[in-house]
Amino acid sequence: MNEFGFEVALCAELERDCSGVLSRQLGTAPHGSRVMDIVCVEPGPEFADRQAITEQTIPPAAIESDVGPGTAQYWPAVFDGHPDRADDVREAAIDCGFFESERRQGREYVRQTTRYPDWQDRLIGIENKPDLGTPGKLETQLLTDTKLALLDEVILATESYVTGAHRNRIPDAVGIWRFDPETGEREVLREPEQLPVEESGVELLDRCSAQTDIAVVEPGEIRRQRRRIAERAYGKGWRSYEFPACTRIDPDEAGLPVCPYHDRIVDPARDCGEDCDGFDPADSPDVDLDGLRAERTSWEPDPAGRQRRQSGLDQFY
Repeated sequence: MNEFGFEVALCAELERDCSGVLSRQLGTAPHGSRVMDIVCVEPGPEFADRQAITEQTIPPAAIESDVGPGTAQYWPAVFDGHPDRADDVREAAIDCGFFESERRQGREYVRQTTRYPDWQDRLIGIENKPDLGTPGKLETQLLTDTKLALLDEVILATESYVTGAHRNRIPDAVGIWRFDPETGEREVLREPEQLPVEESGVELLDRCSAQTDIAVVEPGEIRRQRRRIAERAYGKGWRSYEFPACTRIDPDEAGLPVCPYHDRIVDPARDCGEDCDGFDPADSPDVDLDGLRAERTSWEPDPAGRQRRQSGLDQFY
């Protein structure tokens, strides 16, 4: 099975046990380009408050701005960076219900509709490498994860038989799973260690035989990046693919893109289309992926929102 099929099959299995939210292909590096294959965000004490705001990702820049739930602020004065970027953030925050807007003397002011909740707890990262015979940059990736310590736990998932030589190249703090995507069976070969997420981390930016470039990441930046990852995971989920317009595609009960012609899960973005010998044009199958996510997880697809009316306005109606 290809890496995409392995990844989404593992997501479908993990979804049975994850009490928070799952997502795929999330950037986890504050400065570099590290992307974690799967992230599970375990719920914190105010998860229900986060569910009530929006089903979308709240823009991190909106959360980190000087806009609060109290007095409305003139929006250009509360964002750092380019005005066009600030305008995009303002618009996205209003659209998702995290900001509300009002006008005074021709100028637009914004405030938060609610305080941003403490909704995420532990972040679990899973790196997928079905075939350990072709590890690529796996050792450097896992070393980056453990030295940065931005995620609470990091796990390697593989379909391969794990030898002693393999274990020697995997950092001791990294857990190891052996997963069979055909049966859904998962064997825990080694438990992951809790990483020191409250401390400063060291991000490996570039590693070669001559030198290793690093960046020290302070605890405050670690916290911000963890919140950004959690927010992206909440809005994105893991079923971030589209089904191909082909009669042969036959989604299973978990919404996985199974193709009987290839007798496996296919990656619609790479495997499907006119270049496929089995391609038979038709409308894409009508599968409610958001509905599946809502049915199987704690994600709320249509929250009531926290929009409120400014105190005292009722007297004018």
